[in-house]
Parts: sequence; structure tokens; C-alpha cells
Amino acid sequence: MTLFDSQFAKRLHDESVPVIIAEIGQNHDGSLGMAHAYIDALADAGVDAIKFQTHIASDESTLDEEFRVKFSYQDKTRFDYWKRMEFTESQWLELKNHSHARGIEFLSTPFSIAAVNLLSRVGVGAWKIGSGDTKSNNMLDLMVESNKPIIISSGMSSWKELDKIVKDFSNTDLNYYLMQCTSKYPTPLTEVGLNILQDIKNRYGCRVGLSDHSGSTSPAIAAIARGFSLIEVHATFDKRMFGPDVNASLTIDDIEHVVQFAANLRSMDNNPVNKDDMAKSLSKQKKLFDRSLALKKDLPSGHVLSENDLTLKKPGGGLSWSDRTKLINKPLSKDKSMNRILKIEDVS
Repeated sequence: MTLFDSQFAKRLHDESVPVIIAEIGQNHDGSLGMAHAYIDALADAGVDAIKFQTHIASDESTLDEEFRVKFSYQDKTRFDYWKRMEFTESQWLELKNHSHARGIEFLSTPFSIAAVNLLSRVGVGAWKIGSGDTKSNNMLDLMVESNKPIIISSGMSSWKELDKIVKDFSNTDLNYYLMQCTSKYPTPLTEVGLNILQDIKNRYGCRVGLSDHSGSTSPAIAAIARGFSLIEVHATFDKRMFGPDVNASLTIDDIEHVVQFAANLRSMDNNPVNKDDMAKSLSKQKKLFDRSLALKKDLPSGHVLSENDLTLKKPGGGLSWSDRTKLINKPLSKDKSMNRILKIEDVS
């Protein structure tokens, strides 16, 4: 494990530090140049990690696999599509090196044993298990042997299945993290399941995060605001781009907004305010915004003041409303304008 990977592993385990993962999936559409462009754009947006998916068609799929969404005009079968999504080992290494050069961690979800072995050679900061592979024990065993943190999506898992997953990983020395997600692309906001985040936390006591497919910033921001700061969102350059996950993705600007929210929230949480100290520091401001006794209208010298003559006007620093008894039933010592605050010496 490199120093970079080790630092990321520590950050994963620190629940006080927001970790934002941008999932590219297949939104690069098989273009290596596009994949590199995503690294630069998301590094600029401030994410902590960029995540791809490593598909090796011959080890993952067959010609019998149907399209989840029939979107492609150029791929006759889903097998053909996975084939077009493949990068070589040297290309994956280039993507990793580029990610690290830009200061973000490189992650990729493997979808076969061959993909696990390839990524083991390339190196990843942590493993990500897709919702469909929580029972792929042959793949999971290889990941466990690497002794790297494992992030587990629970999009299609029941509580009973999660119980078994947690039991299995609890028997290892690995740090593992559970992600609430709903495997719909896009996920309706009514089915995001923010309530499950706390349920998972209460049930298992591990670090919990949200892997969101809604295409909206609201779930990520809501999860962060509730203290669940391990967040994964899909990324796209534009909602009009080509691919099965584009509608479930956030734009780069959207992701930058989520990152900024997480940073702002942490800044506020890390700097508690003492109400009394703050009030003291705002004494000049308070005087400006406060009010003092004044007249409702211009009155001549000798006029005996009554409560009906008095009101409160800006600024503060003069006589308060409770001081009115010092003025009532006393005559003005001189003509007094309604545009000046009252003073004790204005009465005799």
C-alpha cells in the first residue's frame, strides 16, 4: 500500500472528515481521453476520490446478458458494450497515476476475478463492492486477502443478507463500510432511504455512507447534514450525454456544490460559538441596530412629557424604554426635535 493509499484508508475511518467519491462508471463511454478529462474536472471540483468500474467482458458476461437499459445505438449486446468499456492494464495504471498526481484517490469496482487481479496489480486505495456482487465470495475472498478497506453497497440487499455480510467481515481484521443505496437509475427521491442510514449505523456500528443514484444533490447534502459524510455520487459532464447512468448522475458543478457544502458544514461544526462572547464582540453593531427614547413629533420648550409623546428610534446607546419614568411628567428644558434621541438634560 502506497503512502497515498494509506492516507486515504485513514480518512475513510475518520467519521469527522467528509469523504466525497465521484463515480464515473461508464460515463466515459469507453474513451480513455474522456476518463482522464473526468479526473481533471473532478479534482478541480474538490472530490476526495474518483471511482471507475473495471469490466472485462469475457470474464464477467455472456451473450445471454440483457441490457438493463436499451440505450446503445452501437452495441448489439450488453457483452459488446462491456467489451467497449474495457481499458488495458497499462491504461488503468495511467488513470491511477493521473488521479494521484491531481491529489485524489483512484478507485474502481471490479466485476470479475480477472478484474480484481488486474486492480490488485494496478493498486487501489480501497475496494468497492457493487450491490450485485455481495454474494460473489470468490471475488470477496481475493479482496479480503489484500488487507485493504472495503466499501460495500447494499442497494439490493435485505437486512438478513446484510447481517451475513457484516458477520463475515467482522471475522476479519479489515475496516469495512456500508453504503445505503437503491439500485434504480435514477432513484426517485421517495426511494433514496435516508432513514436506513441511521438504521444501519444503529444495527452494525460501522461507518455508514450514501451511494446515491438520484441525479439530485439533495440526498448527498441531506446525508452530510445528518452526519453521514461518506458520500458517493455518479458524475457526468452534462445530463445530455450518452450512457445508461447519465440520468442518475450529478454534473461537475453539482458535485462541486456538494463538496463545498461538506466543507462549509465542517467549518461551522468545528467552530462552536459562545453566545455571550459573540454578543460582546458585537457591541458596536448592537448600538447601531438598537433603539433609544425619542419624540413622536417636535415639541416646544416647557411641554410636559407624557408616555404618549415617547417612542423608540435608532440608534441605541441612549435612554431605554425602561428609562421613560425619568422623563414623564417633566417639562422640556428646550425645544426638542423628533429627529434627535432624548437625553436626561432635555428635561428640567
